[in-house]
Amino acid sequence: MKKYQAKTIDEAVEMAAQELGILPSDVNFAVQEEKKGLFKKVTIEVYELSDAIEFAEEYLKNVTAALGIQSETTTVLKDDIIHISLNSDHNPILIGKNGKTLQALNELVRLAVSSKFKKRFRILLDINDYKDGKYSRVAFAARKAAKEVQKTKMDATLEPMPADERRVVHNALANFSHIKTESAGEGHHRAVVIKYVD
Repeated sequence: MKKYQAKTIDEAVEMAAQELGILPSDVNFAVQEEKKGLFKKVTIEVYELSDAIEFAEEYLKNVTAALGIQSETTTVLKDDIIHISLNSDHNPILIGKNGKTLQALNELVRLAVSSKFKKRFRILLDINDYKDGKYSRVAFAARKAAKEVQKTKMDATLEPMPADERRVVHNALANFSHIKTESAGEGHHRAVVIKYVD
């Protein structure tokens, strides 16, 4: 990561873009320091996405090591989402009951990376393909509930779930006739409502 100083953020980004030979809109940066007043000065730190990925992997390894668990990670960037696959000799412990520990680890890594790089990142952590199986079960339950809503014409609210699982429900029911889905609630109580529409 390299730092650039200028009077404004735009000037600092322009300097970085010229040096890197890319468009200013393609520069990934975090504002490190911003002094106002007569001697206005801005310092930005420019990074590549690989820096954020490397930080996320290292952070996860440190967290699992602190728990006394050795782990390995494989990371792929797909559709602006950092997909991290973690494997260890204690996968069930890291997944937790109903995936709650996995969900907490995912949130912890996302917050650490976002805090370090001063930018919101979408990170999806999976352990031993647990999420794939979970997504299949969530989609199956959503389709079953949607068929019931079609039959009874009464709305149904699924149990609260994280954003990635809600997205699975919305996608699974996107082509169902007379069915509309929307998320309702706040924070950890956010759930998908399956509605009947004429």
